[in-house]
Amino acid sequence: MKKVRVLVVDDSALARQILANGVSRDPRIEVVGTAPDVYVARDKIVTLKPDVLTLDIEMPRMDGAEFLKRLMPQYPIPVIIVSALSKPGAAVTLDALEHGAVDFVAKPSSSFGGQLNGMMHELIDKIVSAAGTDVSQWRIADPMLPRRVARKHQLRGSSTALVVIGASTGGTVALTRIVSKLPASVPGVVIVQHMPPIFTAMFAEKLDSTSAVEVKEAEDGDRVLSGRVLVAPGGFHTTIRRSGGQFLVSVREGEPVNGHAPSVDVMMYSAAEAAGRHAVGVILTGMGADGAAGLKAMRENGARTATQDEASCVVYGMPNQACINGASEEVVPLVDMATYIARTAEGAVNAD
Repeated sequence: MKKVRVLVVDDSALARQILANGVSRDPRIEVVGTAPDVYVARDKIVTLKPDVLTLDIEMPRMDGAEFLKRLMPQYPIPVIIVSALSKPGAAVTLDALEHGAVDFVAKPSSSFGGQLNGMMHELIDKIVSAAGTDVSQWRIADPMLPRRVARKHQLRGSSTALVVIGASTGGTVALTRIVSKLPASVPGVVIVQHMPPIFTAMFAEKLDSTSAVEVKEAEDGDRVLSGRVLVAPGGFHTTIRRSGGQFLVSVREGEPVNGHAPSVDVMMYSAAEAAGRHAVGVILTGMGADGAAGLKAMRENGARTATQDEASCVVYGMPNQACINGASEEVVPLVDMATYIARTAEGAVNAD
């Protein structure tokens, strides 16, 4: 079996050593080199031809996001961002995901302390998964990335239908493309994107800046309103409940489900119970199977369900599992997903 060739880029010599030694323990991975900055990395990419790059996002001389803007159009390569759990780190990481990075892993908060093993397992899984992704589309500027929206429409009050969306690897770009195209009249939307705390709040802000709908990080007790998109906060589970004629979200601590908090399954099971046939469920690109069981419950309760097609997925894991278990009613290309959601959600409003 051919090993995944990895180049580790980090300005800290200690971090480079820890990361290189850690991922090298997996028999599927070979670390072919390390680099202290993006200029050395650029030369080593050309000479060593790695399959995957791990990239520290906050470095002197040029940050990782700016490097990707320059690298990907000329030499597209799967990149996993290794980022600190901080506001500056989150902001640059989100920029990097918009410019070609496949996924990211959060550095432990205290000098590669007790959380190191969990972080290393996550990084190894994402490296192996990234090695099989096609990033050739980044050779040209992406015409689908949205522009900033200056003015918002008024929210339309409680939503009588509900859209729930789950995503993981590759989901930030997919969601940006979808949410930016949703009309302000769309029934309320709740999103679970696998992300740690801080990242989800900043991701919601970025979505809000490029969308006609209002986008915010969900808070316990938030109403699901037409024209509003709620993003589940990292580190918590988000569920939906009906209260009279409206839907509300609950945000609670809880053990990870399918390895994640928030979990797509947790949200979708609650949507199946709360909304039934007045719901639409969608699963986008991502590793693993989170959401497949919850989406199936939604379909069995009368909801309309869809998954992103394989050709437009960064990782065809979660959507594939939802197709295998019969949860997905339709398979929709990413370019058509916003239209599908708007049209199908309007139908769910009037469901008998």
